[in-house]
Amino acid sequence: MKKTFITILLFNIFLSLNLFAAKNLYLSYKKIPTNVYKNQKFEVTVKALITTTNFDNLTTSFFNHSNIAILNPNSQWKKISYDVYENTFYFKVKNSNFRLPDIEVKLLNGNSIIDTSQLSTTPIRYSDIGKGDERYSNVIADKILLKAYKTKQYNNNEALTIIDIDGINSNLEDFKLKNIAEQGVSAIKELDATQNLVYYFVTPIYQKNLIFTYYNSATKSFKDIKVPLILQNELVSTQTDLNPNDSTFEKYKKIAALVLFGMLFLLTLWKRKKILIFFTIISFMIALFYNLPNAKGVVKKDSFVYILPTKNSTIFFKIENDQKVEILEKKNGFIKILGLENGFIGWIKEESFGTN
Repeated sequence: MKKTFITILLFNIFLSLNLFAAKNLYLSYKKIPTNVYKNQKFEVTVKALITTTNFDNLTTSFFNHSNIAILNPNSQWKKISYDVYENTFYFKVKNSNFRLPDIEVKLLNGNSIIDTSQLSTTPIRYSDIGKGDERYSNVIADKILLKAYKTKQYNNNEALTIIDIDGINSNLEDFKLKNIAEQGVSAIKELDATQNLVYYFVTPIYQKNLIFTYYNSATKSFKDIKVPLILQNELVSTQTDLNPNDSTFEKYKKIAALVLFGMLFLLTLWKRKKILIFFTIISFMIALFYNLPNAKGVVKKDSFVYILPTKNSTIFFKIENDQKVEILEKKNGFIKILGLENGFIGWIKEESFGTN
């Protein structure tokens, strides 16, 4: 009887140890907000503790969510230490009736599932802010930087202004000015946590400045951004032109391409595998393409320079003599140029461009 009891006890302990040993994947939240705001882009960082080396991939699935956008569902896991991996997912909510998704992660070795683990959601408070603020631009960000601005006469009564803004952990895609009839996005780009927005708007010609606010999620307060509306002939020489080569996005892209090539080159020297040589050559071509200097040419005499690459755009001015320029961008049959002699920036029609 006593031996039977001991045998059963040892068998149960053995089963428990086997069940414990069979678990290879543990999930937890490393970073998750307690409160979010309407239209806010917020991040959730998930930590995975892995107790085996017998795997080659991690996959992520989301379920049981509602009224929420998952902005990067295919984000890749990053190795932090020997047995710790992390992944940061970005979400955005439109109204208070939302549910953060449950997260399921599978540990794979080829097509075989080694282990599966699920992480249930936690309640998050929701706030709708800026309702009564006529200056609120619908933007929530850790930081907003007004990089450049330019104002030109639009017609006899109005002026057109273009602004260049960088946002950190922001929702610049929702940017909008209240009580402005004519406004819109000229360009928007995103790289990781940084967004870049080029935006235009039309104001009365007598208006000397425009102030908009955004909600700073780091300080939990509204911040003012003041845009001086100075007509082009009044601009001081220190005014920054809207040169895409100066944008944070373009700089990061060039650096990332060079870093990727460098890493693949070193890995190829170490591993000496043919497939790595192929990817190294591809990364070299990409890095070379991004870092080549812009093409140059000449804008013909009597050509018109426009504010925007559209048929109905306002004309900046007329070229009085052949001008040497640098090509910044091409769009919709227009070329964005930088004057090499006087530093002007604008759009010309493709037929107005010639070679040296």
